[in-house]
Amino acid sequence: MVIKYNNELYTVFSVSHRTPGNLRGFVQARMRSLKSGTMMENRFSSEDKVEKAILDEIEMEYLYDDGEYFYFMNTENYEQMHLTKELLGDATNYLIPQLKVKVEFYEGKPMGVELPASVEMTVVETEPGMRGATVSNVTKPAKMETGLVVQVPPFINEGQKIRVNTDEGTYAERA
Repeated sequence: MVIKYNNELYTVFSVSHRTPGNLRGFVQARMRSLKSGTMMENRFSSEDKVEKAILDEIEMEYLYDDGEYFYFMNTENYEQMHLTKELLGDATNYLIPQLKVKVEFYEGKPMGVELPASVEMTVVETEPGMRGATVSNVTKPAKMETGLVVQVPPFINEGQKIRVNTDEGTYAERA
């Protein structure tokens, strides 16, 4: 959820409601500023007013990056636009060509992208798998095509496609 607090936009990551002993209840929220990108924790009392920001989402297809900008195409009218690495943040680790994402706009200005729950990526570098390695909790690092490093099971080899969870950046399954 995106909220407007102190005339600034924040993405809310986690919320917990607390009622300590004989004190009044409050809500503890962990959120990131869309302007600066910094994470912060804030305590909201029952009197605090927070406005929900209405974001327009447009489905776009990621095309390519030229080192400075990441280019997207609107799937309805085929218009292209570019976004900076600072605006996209960690989402750049999951952007592979032809990936469909939702670009979020606030008052006509792009704010960021909403990634799908998982992305299929190709392993470009990892240690060779060991024969007969059946221990289930052993993992090894694997470098993906975007440079992202994910911990994978020992049976995954270079050149294989795997599904990566975009929320946590973890291995989900073989594709």
